[in-house]
Amino acid sequence: MVALENTSPTGWYGSLNLVYAHRQGATQLIHTQVKAPLKVQRPFYPEGSEVCHSVVLHTAGGVVGGDRNSLDFHLEPNAQALITTAAAAKIYRSNGLEARQTIQMQVEAGACLEWLPQETIVFNGAIYRQDLRVELAPGALWLGWEITRFGRSARGEQFLQGEWRSHTEIWQKGRPLWIDRQWLPAGEEILNSPHGLAGQPVVASLAWVGGAVSPEIVDKARSLWAATERQGEAGVTQLTQGLLCRYRGFSSSEVRNWFTEVWHLLRLSYLGRSSCRPRVWQI
Repeated sequence: MVALENTSPTGWYGSLNLVYAHRQGATQLIHTQVKAPLKVQRPFYPEGSEVCHSVVLHTAGGVVGGDRNSLDFHLEPNAQALITTAAAAKIYRSNGLEARQTIQMQVEAGACLEWLPQETIVFNGAIYRQDLRVELAPGALWLGWEITRFGRSARGEQFLQGEWRSHTEIWQKGRPLWIDRQWLPAGEEILNSPHGLAGQPVVASLAWVGGAVSPEIVDKARSLWAATERQGEAGVTQLTQGLLCRYRGFSSSEVRNWFTEVWHLLRLSYLGRSSCRPRVWQI
């Protein structure tokens, strides 16, 4: 998709507000409020009425310096929603201003939110920050992943200028369950350092938070990585109330395949249903 021209000197301010409710055995999207360039497709129910699938679109085709996107998702008690994006997010070279995305999620008791966006591609020269905060009620579940590629690797581009920040916080009744702050200043030193990217352009995290995960599930998640010959590096950690998977490597498809396998494992073990890939992933 070709990016639409933004004539504002300070950037676009897009917003998206979605509210889901569980009514008569079905999860319904009961409130939608949008401001361009953000948009949401009509709800889908590929696995029955219990789980509502939503696809978020960025109609401008990419984010530039000065842009501000705000997303707010609220799941009322017992609602079940899976939210993904229509395509990879593109963070273009900055004009000197920071581009920023803020995501707020409120998940009430008995509800489950799966936040599974497609890959984010951070172009060389981009200055970007994402802040994601989840308010998780007791008895609620949240699964989210983030897959980030630094530079357009297929073109030989490296992330030599710019900055990337990603802050994720999950809270429950005023208590932090998981806080993750990542910062990557562009440059050859951090790209090649073993404490940075180690020459590998893709990093990713998957977190499942809201309930205790057994050591057996941790072992199975590790086994899923080891069962197939892969090129990247991966690790699995048991959280106080959940599970964390990390990846560093060359292939976004490699990590998404592994994350999907872990997602399937967690769904079967704790929700009693298999994974259902959103149809936009097949395009």
